[in-house]
Amino acid sequence: MTSTLPATDATMRAVVKTGPGPENVVVSTVPVPQTPAGFARVHVIATGICGTDVHVAHDEYGYEAPVVMGHEILGRVAAVGSETDAGWVGTRVACETYFSACERCDMCRAGRRNLCTRRRSLGSFEDGGFAEQVVLPTMNLHALPEWLGEFDGALSEPLACVAQCLMDPPVVAAGDRVLVTGPGAMGQLAAQVASAHGGHVTLSGLARDAERLQIAQSLGIQVTTEPVEEGAFDVVLECSGSAAGAATAFRAARRRARYVQIGIFGREVSLPFDEVLYKELTVTSGFASTPTSWRHAMTLIEQQRVQLGPLVTRRVELEDFAAALQAAQSGEGLKTVVVPSRA
Repeated sequence: MTSTLPATDATMRAVVKTGPGPENVVVSTVPVPQTPAGFARVHVIATGICGTDVHVAHDEYGYEAPVVMGHEILGRVAAVGSETDAGWVGTRVACETYFSACERCDMCRAGRRNLCTRRRSLGSFEDGGFAEQVVLPTMNLHALPEWLGEFDGALSEPLACVAQCLMDPPVVAAGDRVLVTGPGAMGQLAAQVASAHGGHVTLSGLARDAERLQIAQSLGIQVTTEPVEEGAFDVVLECSGSAAGAATAFRAARRRARYVQIGIFGREVSLPFDEVLYKELTVTSGFASTPTSWRHAMTLIEQQRVQLGPLVTRRVELEDFAAALQAAQSGEGLKTVVVPSRA
């Protein structure tokens, strides 16, 4: 495996990207890495399937094979490598995705390890969470409230990514009309975060998204499958990762509005970018997450300003990963979590 950690004699089952193409995403047996000082070994409760996992499977996102996939990790700490970290043992945790960064470049020193060119992330360059156990730095751990729903914590990482896009710095002000394009998990989270900050949110989808939109509607979000009014929104949040969704968002933005790219296209796309010029739009985004965005996400969870449980619409075991990945690629349900049967 690509992990820099030495292995033990113990083995575990895991979903491994062994080479190019989705046909080289396989369930196999791999060694359990040791737990050196500064690291924790986490028994995986569940790991969410993300759009990025689809991109990794199809070679549309960087990775280094062979590697255990999965980065939206919920687990319970089983062991630590340092006595000073013993208090983590037994704690239910969500996990930041960064295994390592150079810690010396301008981005790292500015607290933006997400933009370090030498960053190595779980699930793409280091072994991740589609496995029975994962070993990662203890600095990546975030304790979750025990009252939180069984699998809600698997949404912590995507929530942190949304917080990175919308809260650092703040994008939505009270009273803003906000359009979210794409009712997948990221769109649902973005809609909730925007609403929590006082935005009047409309979540837009296609006719085939009816079940997804119904979930958002049950959480108090206004939804639509109709064409949206052009030039009517103060903030547009593009979460579909599609050129059509982005074009809709650009045209829906009023003059001097804010456009935020949250979805990943995974390929080059054509966009009506002259809208930025004609309307003097402010275009921003946020790649992955930072310690600051994780603090925002944990606060949103602890204050119960977001609802995560309803977004988990399917759970599968490791052996069913291929079918679950295909379903995620096809847009079935919202969030599928992979649950190791022996965890």
